[in-house]
Amino acid sequence: METRKSNFTVIAEFEVPAEHRQEFLDLCRFDAERSLQDEPGCQQFDVNTSEDNPNIIALYEIYDDRAAFDVHTTMPHFATFSDGLERLSVRKIQVRFFTRQHP
Repeated sequence: METRKSNFTVIAEFEVPAEHRQEFLDLCRFDAERSLQDEPGCQQFDVNTSEDNPNIIALYEIYDDRAAFDVHTTMPHFATFSDGLERLSVRKIQVRFFTRQHP
């Protein structure tokens, strides 16, 4: 039986003021694109919006492991994203970390 490497998953939820929604979505897309292009340890980075509230945005990210995520937090595009949180008055609802168990 082949042993599968566990992956580190991040689910980050934010609430953005309506007037900054599109700018924040653009910032999220930029962070996602750069993460996938510049970080070998980033496997997936999805930007999602809530069906119940269009101003709730969730990021679903998968990395090889915690170390790959830690590298992510040192990248210039992550700094741009982090700066945007404050500049756009985005509220961090919750950031959760998981280890995939299956498949």
